[in-house]
Amino acid sequence: MAKVFREDIVPACDYCIFGRPAPDADAVLCVKHGIMDTASSCRSFKYDPLKRAPRPKPQINRDFDPSDFEI
Repeated sequence: MAKVFREDIVPACDYCIFGRPAPDADAVLCVKHGIMDTASSCRSFKYDPLKRAPRPKPQINRDFDPSDFEI
C-alpha cells in the first residue's frame, strides 16, 4: 500500500485544504487566492489526502489459451 502522507508530494491546488473544485474542471476556488489553476500552488499549500484520487487498478487479461503456457 502506498503511503498517503509522503514527503515527496508535489504541491497542487487540486488537493489543498483551502481549495474547492470550480464548476469548470480546469480551476480551483481558493479561500486565500481566489481562482487558481489545478496544477498551481502557493506558500499556503496544506496537503489534504482525501482529495487525491487513487490510481486505478490495472486491468488483468484473464483470457488465456493453451499456447500461453507452452515453452
